[in-house]
Amino acid sequence: MNQSHPPSDDTEHDDAFLERELDFAERGIELVKMEGRVFLRFSGEVRYEGLRVPYRLVPSRGVLAKPSKWRKMDMLARRDLLEERATPDAIEDLQTEAEAFVRDIAEEADDFGWDPMLFLHVLDELETSEPAEFVFQRISQRLTHAIEREQEERHAARTKESINLAEYPESFEVASRMQRKFIALLGPTNSGKTHRAMEALAKAASGVYLAPLRLLALENYERLQNARPHGKEIKVSLITGEERRIAEDATHVASTVEMLDTKTQVEVAVIDEIQMLADRDRGAAWTAAVCGAPASTVFLVGAPEARRAIEALAERLEVPLEVHVLKRMAPLAMEPSPVRKLGNLRRGDAVIAFSRRDVLMWRDMITEKGLSVATVYGNLSPEVRRAQAERFREGQADIVVGTDALAMGLNMPIARIVMTTAVKYNGVEEEEISAALAKQIAGRAGRYGVHEEGFVAGYDDDTHEVMRALMKEKIPPVAATGFAVAPSLEQLHRISSVTGETSLVKLLKRFVHNIDVPDGFFYPRITEEQNERAEWLDTLPLSVAEKFMLSLVPISSRVPVLQSAWEHWALSLAKKKVCKLQPPIQELYYMNLQEVEDTCRMYSAYAWLGYRDPEHFPSIELAQQLAREASERVDAMLQQQNTAARQRQGGNARRRR
Repeated sequence: MNQSHPPSDDTEHDDAFLERELDFAERGIELVKMEGRVFLRFSGEVRYEGLRVPYRLVPSRGVLAKPSKWRKMDMLARRDLLEERATPDAIEDLQTEAEAFVRDIAEEADDFGWDPMLFLHVLDELETSEPAEFVFQRISQRLTHAIEREQEERHAARTKESINLAEYPESFEVASRMQRKFIALLGPTNSGKTHRAMEALAKAASGVYLAPLRLLALENYERLQNARPHGKEIKVSLITGEERRIAEDATHVASTVEMLDTKTQVEVAVIDEIQMLADRDRGAAWTAAVCGAPASTVFLVGAPEARRAIEALAERLEVPLEVHVLKRMAPLAMEPSPVRKLGNLRRGDAVIAFSRRDVLMWRDMITEKGLSVATVYGNLSPEVRRAQAERFREGQADIVVGTDALAMGLNMPIARIVMTTAVKYNGVEEEEISAALAKQIAGRAGRYGVHEEGFVAGYDDDTHEVMRALMKEKIPPVAATGFAVAPSLEQLHRISSVTGETSLVKLLKRFVHNIDVPDGFFYPRITEEQNERAEWLDTLPLSVAEKFMLSLVPISSRVPVLQSAWEHWALSLAKKKVCKLQPPIQELYYMNLQEVEDTCRMYSAYAWLGYRDPEHFPSIELAQQLAREASERVDAMLQQQNTAARQRQGGNARRRR
């Protein structure tokens, strides 16, 4: 080292001297002060397949010190540090790193037909103290984001090309080739519309009844079994998600709407509660049924507000439509005043609340007044709901207390509907019920052939006045466009094949946002719950088909024990383990009512899975047996609670005497 130049207080002058002494300019090296750092920057050039990429970069050990520390160092210490860091090896290492980086970026850019210099030009322009590795990282991220945007656009275009919802009706090959006819039977509750449709179905040589609920499928399955239209019995099968009762040589099927067989041609199909086309979560099943029911005559049965929607669908599908608007057979009237007291309830009343807790509370209050009560709410299995309704029907129960589960199916001799409230929790907040729901519930009063007239009342003054207003309100029509279409596994596989994606969340997102919806007549929809489940399922080693199946299991994620069971099934399938059911460790007898209800729902959900993947969920018969036992236990517990409350009331009455 040349010692002939003593240290100086002029740092800038000294640094310039050191740069000349160490031949920095000739070697492509700069000493830079910027961003609170003193650092070295190497200049060079990479040549790769015709590219000439100049660079000015900070090597990995190029940062020397903070300016304050640098100024305190004497000239000798600075020179030693510069010689240590500005070595030929350091220059060569950075050149090697730059060459590898340029090669990688050039190859990736070339795959998409891009000029690599769009990303590499900054290597010679960036004014930064960051070492080269961070610069390379940022440029790589820019390229990655550009690739993601390009792939997103390509995948969106390919998805759009692969699925066009304007062609949705043609995806039902049998129905789209048939000469079909639609007959709409529209009217309020107790107008006889379902009766007329079921009579036509029973007389047909073959047919299918499509229900919104397992309960209605079961009810009309038995109705068809008992029908003798031509003096002989009808061979009919019951098919729901959780149950199969297959009759040999069956000509008729009663099923839930989601279980429609679109391949087997029949003479008549009955699609019940057609206004469910507007349902946020399940409307897609009715769209599919109208488009895909492979029947010569399709009866569309439901509320009058569905008329415009039915007419629009018939026109779009080019199917002739016959509309019959039916009137209620027994008049329905508001009571002049609210009920106000439990003592004013009477035999034949249906008391409506909107939660399981409130139903059981009202049941207890009513039974303690000496009246017997049947109980109906959504958490109960169809079998229990039917058994409870039967008690009311046969006069074993004076009053039925239920949720709006009473509004669909369950034909009962109700004389009067008594609303305890007109407010219902919608999943987010409490809100006033719609006029449509109010009228559907109220319409259960005044069963034709049993009562000459039906009545509706609120229990308190406010509820009575709200119900009076809702009964006068005009129900808005079901929208005549934007009919919901849910993704099928075939569609998701098609999207996967053109995009290479296997994430269920991404496939569902593509279905909703990227498929072609030319005029919005048909519109893609998925449920919030399915999307939430998909996020968790994507963390497991499952196929698209397995994830899709698991995302649809009919089980509540809001009930911890049911969510836990569902997660256990998903994890078992991910490990390709056979998941056999074991009888419960805790006897049903020792469980409370809520636990037995949840146990019943869990077994039903297992049976649903078993029908779709019997290899991994083989205990279908055991699941159904255990579900039946749980249903019977729930029914027995409801009866015991009813009896206990009446006995308490009797004891209290004796003590008062």
